[in-house]
Amino acid sequence: MHSPIRVRRDNGILEVIIDRPKANAIDLATSREMGVIFRDFRDDPELRVAIISGAGEKFFSAGWDLKAAAAGDAVDGDYGVGGFGGLQELRDLNKPVICAVNGICCGGGLEIALSCDLIITVEHATFALPEIRSGTVADAASIKLPKRIPYHIAMDMLLTGRWLDVVEANRWGFVNEIVAADKLMDRAWELARLLESGPPLVYAAIKEIVREAEGTTFQTAMNKITKRQFATVDALYSSEDQLEGARAFAEKRAPIWKGK
Repeated sequence: MHSPIRVRRDNGILEVIIDRPKANAIDLATSREMGVIFRDFRDDPELRVAIISGAGEKFFSAGWDLKAAAAGDAVDGDYGVGGFGGLQELRDLNKPVICAVNGICCGGGLEIALSCDLIITVEHATFALPEIRSGTVADAASIKLPKRIPYHIAMDMLLTGRWLDVVEANRWGFVNEIVAADKLMDRAWELARLLESGPPLVYAAIKEIVREAEGTTFQTAMNKITKRQFATVDALYSSEDQLEGARAFAEKRAPIWKGK
């Protein structure tokens, strides 16, 4: 049987491709499969960074599979570990994830992109939250989007379902980079290799601090850092990598990160 998700592993990099023609829409079974993939990515010490993209040139992902929903897939069903698409609610994912948007990115597809750390996109990609037109709410986007782009632009997208092209998406800081379609995955892998070569314990600390600081004050977060109350910060400050970074700087050489 054809799997809706294609996975490629190269050293510390995991590439995940949504491959469900025609729109790379995600039903419950696909979401659960993605959850297992990203859980295993999180828990595998040999993996450092992930790339997620869509098959083909038209759709990154149309998000929730409305045809499957009409056939009986419950909107509030069991999406699997990590929630919808395996990323949205995956706890303690302290590794970088790159989203390579190869086409239309809407609804739950856009929510998956919002769950990533870096977003690069092709020139013909478009973005929208059309849930309003099907009588439902873009729940995760309603929480995340107003924190990522100006409030009134986010509310415009949520309340009207209008589409953004890459020029406007870039203007609002929605995406990191726009590349030619034939260069998208090359650029994604270039970024992934850069991150793969970096200090994994520092990445983990950054992601936990950013995530936890969202719901607290600046001073509370700073106090937790200085008191080593974040598990990733405590692990970093007690690590061989912390010493290696200082030694490499003093010795004017590239550091060798071990992740421990």
